[in-house]
Amino acid sequence: MTRRTYKIAAIPGDGIGHEVSEAGQEVLEAVARRYDFALEWTAFDWSCDRFQNTGKMMPEDGIETIKEHDAIYLGAVGWPTVPDHVSLWGLLIPLRRELDLYANVRPVKLFEGIACPLANRTPEEIDFIVVRENVEGEYSEIGGRIYAGTPQEAANQIAMFTRHGTDRIMDVAFQLAKSRRGHVTSATKSNGIVHTMPFWDERFAAAQARHADIDTASYHIDILTAHFVLNPDRFDVIVASNLFGDILSDLGPAIAGSIGIAPSANLNPERTTPSMFEPVHGSAPDIAGKGIANPAGAIWAGAMMLDHLGEADAAKSLTNAMAQTFLHPETRTADLKGSANTKDAVAAVLEKIL
Repeated sequence: MTRRTYKIAAIPGDGIGHEVSEAGQEVLEAVARRYDFALEWTAFDWSCDRFQNTGKMMPEDGIETIKEHDAIYLGAVGWPTVPDHVSLWGLLIPLRRELDLYANVRPVKLFEGIACPLANRTPEEIDFIVVRENVEGEYSEIGGRIYAGTPQEAANQIAMFTRHGTDRIMDVAFQLAKSRRGHVTSATKSNGIVHTMPFWDERFAAAQARHADIDTASYHIDILTAHFVLNPDRFDVIVASNLFGDILSDLGPAIAGSIGIAPSANLNPERTTPSMFEPVHGSAPDIAGKGIANPAGAIWAGAMMLDHLGEADAAKSLTNAMAQTFLHPETRTADLKGSANTKDAVAAVLEKIL
């Protein structure tokens, strides 16, 4: 019988991206051995370092090269020597858009053993998923500046919402809710953003009609952020535009204890291209190279990758192993009020893999 083998493109990127990627690959290899499949890694040096040396975050044929893989495992991108908009639009945005990774799925969960910044909240009360539209919306390239350097200087940025793009991200959210608690919340701002957000609301109503078995709610983004803090137990699946989803999916893990554990899946649900999995904590230049980065976000992202590849049992084993390390301060990193360094945390996860 042929052993299941998956081709994974590894992009460590910048800063702690290298440290957490290495940690993630180590535990992914361990769980692959335990569940009798193989991961075939190909490393890519796409990063700010590469930009400094070549003027490009990735080569011209990068997208075509990476299409040959089953999934992409990303560390982090960004470094102070390269402007953020250069690194983002030179690597992450092309990957998301040219591979049509339109569904950004970010789970938020309070684990046992992690101190919650919100008083008297329990793990049962904070367990939801932010589904962010990932390729259009507010992060469009449409716009520009005129009269640069003069008192009349002006800049505009045009948000682009299409029926195709809006409907498909809402369908992803509703389908996900069917496998969970059966509730979808829409993030909107139609009282202030007069064109795109009423359109978003109309498409959400159409999605409700297509998925009549799912309960729904809709909140303006300002009060929605307040409810994340005051009433996190209300939420199951939240669907949001590119900008709103970006903000909510950082606030979410913050109320769950640390952005250091937050994972992200950039999905092509039709599986016509490889999906990409990454932690969301960034490259953290202030702690890069110190060996203290929390590997949990990369490990959890790796578990999401395994689940996407069809290795559900291995993914569950890895997530459970990670969760057990949160129970004790000696196996938690400093951001989780623990004493472990990166290697200690990895070793603890490896011990718990079943």
